[in-house]
Amino acid sequence: MLTRRHILISSAMLAIGSMVPGAVFAQSADSGASAFIQTLGDKTIATFADKSLSREQAVERFRTLLHDGFDVPYIGRWVLGRYWNQATPAEQAEYQKLFERLIVDTYANRFVDYSGQTFKIAGTRPEAGEDTTVTTQIIRPDGPPINADWRVRKTGGGYRIIDVAVEGVSMGLTQRQEFASVIQGGGGQVAALIQALRQKVSRS
Repeated sequence: MLTRRHILISSAMLAIGSMVPGAVFAQSADSGASAFIQTLGDKTIATFADKSLSREQAVERFRTLLHDGFDVPYIGRWVLGRYWNQATPAEQAEYQKLFERLIVDTYANRFVDYSGQTFKIAGTRPEAGEDTTVTTQIIRPDGPPINADWRVRKTGGGYRIIDVAVEGVSMGLTQRQEFASVIQGGGGQVAALIQALRQKVSRS
C-alpha cells in the first residue's frame, strides 16, 4: 500500500520544515497561501530541531501539525471516492480514524530521516474556486531536487493543504487508486480496505 511516491512525499514533509525564513516568493494571486506554507514550515522545523522530544511527543506534535496544515477529513473522503457513499456511518468513522493513523505513522516514523533538505518556494498559480497551488523545489544533499506542488484551499478558518503533487504525480490520486484496488480485490466492500488498514497500522 506504500510506494516510492510515499517516500518522496515524506521527503517533502520533512523538507517543508527546513524552509529558509524570509524566502522571496514569486508574485502570487494569493500570497496568503505562500505565507501559510511558510508558517507551517517554521512550526515543522521547530519540531524536527527539538531532539529532547520522545517519539510519543514527536508523533503528537506531528498530529497537531497535520491537522493545522492538511484538511485530513476532506482528503480521506476524496481518496475513498465513490466508495464513501457505499460505506456505513460506522465504516466511514473507522476509516477516517485509520486513514489519519496511517498518515501519522507513515510520516512520523520518518522524522529521523531528516538530513538537511531545503525547501524553496518557486511561485504560485490560482486554481478553481478558492484553491491555489504553491510550487516548490526540494533540494536534497544526496540526490537530485524534488519538484512538489502543494494545493492549498482557502477556507473560512484560513488555509488547508488538500493535495500534494510530487514530480507531477498527485499523492491523493495515487492513494485513491491504491485504495480502490484493495476494495475491488475484496469484492467491492469497504470492509476489505478497513481490514487492510487495521493490519497496516497495527504493524507500525
